[in-house]
Amino acid sequence: MAALTMFSRSYLSTQGLGVWLIPCSVVRCFGAGIRSAVLSRHAVKAGVPFPGAKSFSESASGSAAGPGAELRVHHLEAELAGIVVFGINRPQSKNAISKNLVEMMSKAIKEIKCDKNVRTVVLRSEVPGIFCAGADLKERAKMHPSEVGPFVSKGRNLINELGNLPMPTIAVLDGAALGGGLEMALACDIRVAATSAKMGLVETKLAIIPGAGGTQRLPRIIGVSLAKELIFSGRVLDGTEAKAIGLVSHVVEQNEAGDAAYHRALSLAREFIPQGPIAVRLAKLAINRGIEVDLKTGLAIEEACYAQVIPTKDRIEGLNAFREKRLPRYTGE
Repeated sequence: MAALTMFSRSYLSTQGLGVWLIPCSVVRCFGAGIRSAVLSRHAVKAGVPFPGAKSFSESASGSAAGPGAELRVHHLEAELAGIVVFGINRPQSKNAISKNLVEMMSKAIKEIKCDKNVRTVVLRSEVPGIFCAGADLKERAKMHPSEVGPFVSKGRNLINELGNLPMPTIAVLDGAALGGGLEMALACDIRVAATSAKMGLVETKLAIIPGAGGTQRLPRIIGVSLAKELIFSGRVLDGTEAKAIGLVSHVVEQNEAGDAAYHRALSLAREFIPQGPIAVRLAKLAINRGIEVDLKTGLAIEEACYAQVIPTKDRIEGLNAFREKRLPRYTGE
């Protein structure tokens, strides 16, 4: 075990794997426990999230809880405790990405990224028929040319921050996801879509290119040739077409409420909750880092990540629960 820990530290220093492979950093981040302070919280009743469930409740962060807030953050409770939902709420602009939305999402991500109680983040729209229409071009048109570059950089950084969240992330596409909206979804680990959803990287129609990761993430998800075809043409796909090429993992028939993909995403996220949270996060890290390198280096990354689960209390709890034939009670320690 000591050899593995020493290996992980030395490998970290030479390969730039980030703080998640340092034991003390793992303890510091996974041990955060207490959520970042918010102005207030209130409980609200919500609908049935998946077949067989009776109901669930959610707490909305006071900093983003108002009905007019562009982003509303909900910490689900009861059977779905551990799931945090980011709800984009800009109906007047089809959820287009604005300066304010970028700031709010960045703040929300910072508040949860080291919270060991957060097991999965679900990114959805609270506006029927739309996920995100991309950049707010009306706001962009009012910007001085000197402002455009910094704003695009902030948007790119936001999407990278979303992609680098340590816990699993699920994008819910119950409506159109175009340009930067699809790029946000591509940064998530899993995408769930309704059959009626529309999605595409349409930037070439505006004589620009995807600038928030689309040219890099889409080829890694669906393959280089097909990604080139979609980007060159600016083609828009529906949910069924997206599932056929592997752009989304799940597709469901849309319901009357227009939130079928959201319910499917909650059902999927619920499968992650009982698992060891440190193990899930390190598995994500191993996959994300390993997929970018050769197999030998990838196996070394996996070994370094595996070394970090050995000293955890959760690993011992898993063994004890197996021996005692009971469900484990993981604490993220």
